[in-house]
Order: sequence, then structure tokens, then C-alpha cells
Amino acid sequence: MPKVNFLRPDGSEAVVDAADSVSVMQAAVSEGITEIVAECGGTLACATCHVYVCDGYMERLPTMSEDENEMLDYTASPRQAGSRLSCQLVLGPDLDGLVVELPSTQY
Repeated sequence: MPKVNFLRPDGSEAVVDAADSVSVMQAAVSEGITEIVAECGGTLACATCHVYVCDGYMERLPTMSEDENEMLDYTASPRQAGSRLSCQLVLGPDLDGLVVELPSTQY
């Protein structure tokens, strides 16, 4: 069962145990991580599940699709090198311990 560490804008941290094959977005929403809005429910039609993946984890992630790359142009918080949409990050043993920073706003 992979763990995901969510670093909140206020400096607090939430650690979530998630099942394999769920997205980071699904894990956040099911555990009440309110900084992930997930307005479209994971259909890659909004950018309200934007996260900043921390250094050391980027090379473990799947390649970003062209659709995700384009959608990241519409994030409310500034896009950074580690920006990803959490709906596109599917958890498994290879992402155990993933650390993501949550932006200050999704709108």
C-alpha cells in the first residue's frame, strides 16, 4: 500500500495510505485533502488537481501526455518544473513515499 505525503501551503503535512492503482487525486479526495478540488473527477478536463512533485520523484513518474501538458497551462497557481495533474499519477509500489506540494489555490 503506497504512501503519499501531501505538503500543505500552511506547512502542515498529511500522509495518506492509498491502494495500488488509484490516482494521487483519488487518494487525496478520499482522505479529505481539501486542497485538491478535482472538479472534473479525473477526466483531464480541468486543472484543479494540480500538484508540485518534489525533487527525487519526477524520474519515477510516467511521461506527461500532451493533453496533461496543455491543461497545466490553465492552473490557477503558477506552473513549475514539478507541476503535474494528480489525476494522471497512478499509485503503485514504484511511487511509495511520493511527496507532493499542494498549491495555495486551485481556482
